[in-house]
Amino acid sequence: MRPPTSVSPRPGRVLLTTDTAGGVWTYAMELAAALEREGVAVTLAALGDEPSPGQRRDAELRGLPIRSFRCRLPWMTDPWGDVEAAGRWLTRLALEVRADVLHLNEPVFAALDLPAPTVAVAHSCVLSWWEAVRGEPAPCDWERYRAAMRAGLSAAHAVIAPSRAMVAALERHYGTRAGRAIPNGLDPADLEPGIKEDFVLTATRLWDGAKNVGALDRAAGVLDWPVYAAGDQRSPEGRTVELTHLRLLGHLDRRPLAAWMARAAIFALPAKYEPFGLSVLEAALAGCALVLGDIPSLREHWDGVAVFVPPDDEELLRLALTSLREDARLRQALGMRARRRALGFSARRMARGYLAAYAGVLAGRQVPACVS
Repeated sequence: MRPPTSVSPRPGRVLLTTDTAGGVWTYAMELAAALEREGVAVTLAALGDEPSPGQRRDAELRGLPIRSFRCRLPWMTDPWGDVEAAGRWLTRLALEVRADVLHLNEPVFAALDLPAPTVAVAHSCVLSWWEAVRGEPAPCDWERYRAAMRAGLSAAHAVIAPSRAMVAALERHYGTRAGRAIPNGLDPADLEPGIKEDFVLTATRLWDGAKNVGALDRAAGVLDWPVYAAGDQRSPEGRTVELTHLRLLGHLDRRPLAAWMARAAIFALPAKYEPFGLSVLEAALAGCALVLGDIPSLREHWDGVAVFVPPDDEELLRLALTSLREDARLRQALGMRARRRALGFSARRMARGYLAAYAGVLAGRQVPACVS
């Protein structure tokens, strides 16, 4: 890989990759807009499915140029032909936009011979997902993925994750030694508490076993309040989760989802695995009382302002939701505490953390993040 070039420590142009599924899109939109406000020009490179019309409108309203390449992503089944083609496209695009820094939200691509320094961000990974959700190491089918992730993380000039828990997972699975945590952030302008109504909300990838939506579905069957669920039931690879008791809202764009969060009294995500949880941050900004899976990453950011339940204890989940339903004062207090905590996770703070990381790689202060 080409070493960092001698340019100004503050980048003028950043090429920022994203995918169109789940929280990475929201993260990329928020970060790109915040970087633009700091005087950095950002080009978005969307990988995976084509951005939806709503997503393209989102980028357009923020004044963000977006390019896209339809492909299978590294965490999907047999993606490697697509990954190679996407890598060639990404290299050409980096040259075209004259990027000073490549911000890669799929670390695998950092192993390419790219024309600018790389910052690799691991929002999750298959090996830590498998460990948390299946309770065992990922099978040997994923050895090529392991090798590709290790190569990308080793080659990157800086490695970042959204929580200390995810940094630790990268060290455990790939030998990363110099990773750092920069929590995700949001602009709170569109996420204000409204008049709270008597219902529970969740918003996530419903098909993903990591989110443990099945446990919430079963709890919904015995609650007096309705439990609404926003998100896709169908995975990018065509798998569909069957849900019986949740009131399904389907995929919601940013503004409709914000309206639901403003009204929800309780937000529940009894996750088994969630390296950050942007939907939790959105719900906290909207003043929802939080009921979350008791896992290290969620404790890291929400300890003291949420109710935690072990992901495998469905009876305790039901009791936690029932207790909050019956105690309006506690719901209100938790919602206020969650919002105060959430206001500290601003998009501006996130952007400044990344600007410091970019400055480090441009000044040549970073070293490869893996050893041995």
